[in-house]
This record gives sequence, C-alpha cells and structure tokens, in this order.
Amino acid sequence: MKTRKPPVIAVIGSKKSGKTRVIEILTLELTKRGYRVAAVKHIPERGFTIDAEGKDTWRFAKAGAKTVVAISPTEIATMEKRKTDELTLGEIMEKCLENDVIIIEGFRKLLGENMDVPKIVTVKTVEEALEASKTFKPIMAFAGLQQMDKVPLDAPYIYILENGDKLADLVEDFMRKRGKV
Repeated sequence: MKTRKPPVIAVIGSKKSGKTRVIEILTLELTKRGYRVAAVKHIPERGFTIDAEGKDTWRFAKAGAKTVVAISPTEIATMEKRKTDELTLGEIMEKCLENDVIIIEGFRKLLGENMDVPKIVTVKTVEEALEASKTFKPIMAFAGLQQMDKVPLDAPYIYILENGDKLADLVEDFMRKRGKV
C-alpha cells in the first residue's frame, strides 16, 4: 500500500510579522472545512525542551531513552532525543501522515527555495514583501496583520485579521491541484 503524503505549506517571515497568527487563522478556517491540519513549529533556540525538568518523561530521557511517549486522556506527545540540524522534509512529513495538509512555521534554510513547498510569507511592510520575493520561491501569498493597499507583488497580499477565508481558499485550491481534496 502506497503511503499518502499530505501537501506541505510553509509560513515564513520575520519576527513579530504574524506567522503564528496566520497559522492559527488558517488552521481554524481549514478545520471548519473538514480538513485535518498538522502544524509544525521550528524552535531554533539551543537547549529548548518541551519536557519539564524533574517530570517522569524528563527522567526517562535523562536515563538514556531516545524516544519518550507521554499519553494523557486527551493527547499524545512523542519526544525524540536526537540532533535535528540535518532533519529532512521527508522526516518531518513522516510525523504528520494522518493529516490532509501540513503547515510548517519556520525552517527558512530547509524550505526557503524548495520549489515543491509553496510559501505564505508574513510581512510588516511592502518593502519587506519585495525583499522576501527575491529570497523565497514559490510564494503562494503574502499575509500580515496590517492592511496594505495595492501591493505591487506577484502573489496576493492577504490581511489575515479580516480575510482568513481567502487564504484558506488559496490553500484549498493548491490541495485540489495536487489531487489531495
């Protein structure tokens, strides 16, 4: 049986440009339409852990467990203790195969010019959008937390606070073209 690979959409932008809010609104819109959404967050800070020091799961990892699974009544968290500097897109996708679409925040180096992964680039200014259009390929849309009039770009600008449905339409169209809808 061939494994179905959900399409990947990257949300890339500078700090405080609205990446998290864009993913939040896009996820709300897509789940309202019946899609299962995986959201992947890149956290580049060295030493960051989702685990809490002193908890049993933390103790298991400290004892040498390479994979620790925590299961509560409403969620499952899998923590893999490994270097992630050379993580591939395929390895990320393997974690999300039960979903209809994968939305990834960050991973600029991994995804910036990957032509198979369309980008939603969050921006604060027109100048920032013009600069990003030179760096990221392909760009599905620009989005942000500010209203901007007539942005001279090759992709549409979406004011996410009022037009989350339009961004979801673009993602849904992409999924349809890929035969995932």
